[in-house]
Amino acid sequence: MRQIKVGNISIGDKNSLVLIAGPCVIESESACMESAKKIKEIAARLDIPFIFKSSFDKANRMSINSFRGPGLKKGLVVLSKIKANLNVPVLSDIHCQKEIDAAAEVLDIIQIPALLCRQTDIVLSAAKTGKAVNIKKGQFLAPWDMLPIIQKIESTGNKNILITERGVSFGYNNLVSDFRALKIMRDFGYPVIYDATHSVQLPGGKGSCSGGQREFVAGLSRAAVAFGCDGLFLEVHTDPDKALCDGPNMINLKDLENILRQVKKIRKAL
Repeated sequence: MRQIKVGNISIGDKNSLVLIAGPCVIESESACMESAKKIKEIAARLDIPFIFKSSFDKANRMSINSFRGPGLKKGLVVLSKIKANLNVPVLSDIHCQKEIDAAAEVLDIIQIPALLCRQTDIVLSAAKTGKAVNIKKGQFLAPWDMLPIIQKIESTGNKNILITERGVSFGYNNLVSDFRALKIMRDFGYPVIYDATHSVQLPGGKGSCSGGQREFVAGLSRAAVAFGCDGLFLEVHTDPDKALCDGPNMINLKDLENILRQVKKIRKAL
């Protein structure tokens, strides 16, 4: 398996399990900075490599009234401060080609959202930056359908690729995790991340917005690490019930350390 370098973090092969974590969306600079600081402290205590994640724009919301975040310019300023002040790599998702050049100046990893994973021009433009690209597998795709998408990125000469599993559509307003996908996609030669929080999302489950079942995040995280993944993607919030976006599937920051202690023991046992 190819090892992917992000700053001083090596992902894949026999390297440590990596944590990609943060609030779903940037709600404010102070809240984002505080979350990043606390997650970094937890990860440092457990000696787990940490990459901070938060979105500057949630452009794929169901309702016109949904909170989207501060936008590209203001959001990148926040992420750039977190990167500089806390010395952690940062990841965020882009939603159109015109965002990519500016995002690449700040982000260590450019994320392609699941719903856009087959959009060739976006994928190629992100890949051409030379930055690591985290491509989320669409809920509508089989794991083997990710290979042609990987080949799109490789066609640019960029082989800094992460693949993220986030569940598959199972009827209406529901997602399930098929852990065979982790093995199938790892066999493509790149690290695979398991997104435990979006895997418990209930898309459109609340009518004009998504629901979620955060009570299953810990169990699915343990199962994914036991089955074999290279990292966990966890969206966390200090008060998920009051979060402005994706609260039902985010975990409470106070529960993060316990989950990480459990998965680290499982990883060590393997």
